[in-house]
Amino acid sequence: MQPKELQKQLKSKTPPLVVDVRSGMEYRRGHITGALHLPLWKLMFRLNGGLPRDTGTPLVVVCESGSRSQLAAEMLRRRGYRAIHYLDGDMAAWRRANLPQQKA
Repeated sequence: MQPKELQKQLKSKTPPLVVDVRSGMEYRRGHITGALHLPLWKLMFRLNGGLPRDTGTPLVVVCESGSRSQLAAEMLRRRGYRAIHYLDGDMAAWRRANLPQQKA
C-alpha cells in the first residue's frame, strides 16, 4: 500500500490498524499517528500487545526497511490474521511523502 493511500484509509470510517514492529527508540523518534507499537521481539514471544481478536481486521505492518515487517506478517498469518498489508517503502517512504508523524 502506498503511503498516500494509507493516509487516505486512516481517515476513513473503517481504517486499518497500523502495526509498527520497530524498536522502542525508532518508534519514539516518529510513528504513524494511531499506530500500535508491537516490536518484533514481542511477536516472536507470542505476546498479543493489543492486537484485535478479529483476525479479519485489516492490518498494515510497518518497519523501517521492510525486513522486520515481512517476518511480522508471517507470524501474524500463522496466528490466523488474513488481511495483512505492507506499507510500500516502509517508514522511510512515509517520511519522504512528508506525511504526519507523531512523536512519543
